[in-house]
Amino acid sequence: MPWFRAFRRLLHVALAAAGLFALAPADSSQAGQEVRQFDVRTGKWVRQRVDNNEIARRLNAAPIPPRIVAYAGKERERTIIVDTARRRLLLVRGDGTALEYMIGVGREGFAWKGREKVSRKAEWPSWTPPQEMIRREAVKGRILPATMEGGPENPLGARALYLGSTLYRIHGTNEPQTLGGAVSSGCIRMANDDIIDLYNKVRIGDSVLVR
Repeated sequence: MPWFRAFRRLLHVALAAAGLFALAPADSSQAGQEVRQFDVRTGKWVRQRVDNNEIARRLNAAPIPPRIVAYAGKERERTIIVDTARRRLLLVRGDGTALEYMIGVGREGFAWKGREKVSRKAEWPSWTPPQEMIRREAVKGRILPATMEGGPENPLGARALYLGSTLYRIHGTNEPQTLGGAVSSGCIRMANDDIIDLYNKVRIGDSVLVR
């Protein structure tokens, strides 16, 4: 519904003006890049020119926008807490509050818990599906590429935070309608607006607690 999309955009602008939510553009060095994409419909590789700055300006928001909540735990500032049961991610602010985002989590059989650190950050990351995922999807008749470069069709979205030496990431998505569900193969997915905001607030080495 056009009126609802317009309302969400105005809400994000208002939150940004209040300092509760920051929208950040993509790195200008990535603007207008030519990317090689795998077309699953034809099974062929194609090249297309992508303006990632324009993509970053498009609305890709979660059904529930970020909000500031009270936090009385012991985790340090900039610690990321993934609450898989509630489908929420908290970023501890260090002042008795946390910034809360809506997320999607691992589906049954792929959920996990533990503590890791942010080991790498990437803008418009490429995606290399694990071999077990390629084999699993092939059984369903879905052909996955060996690697997909960053861009609008990439399932990792606008940003990715890599967790330790694992295959798991906190990343964006081109399917924001799936947020709030248990839908992934273990990664934590966020709306592109939200992962850009989180990406700009955390550093390599920051702690991530998945519970």
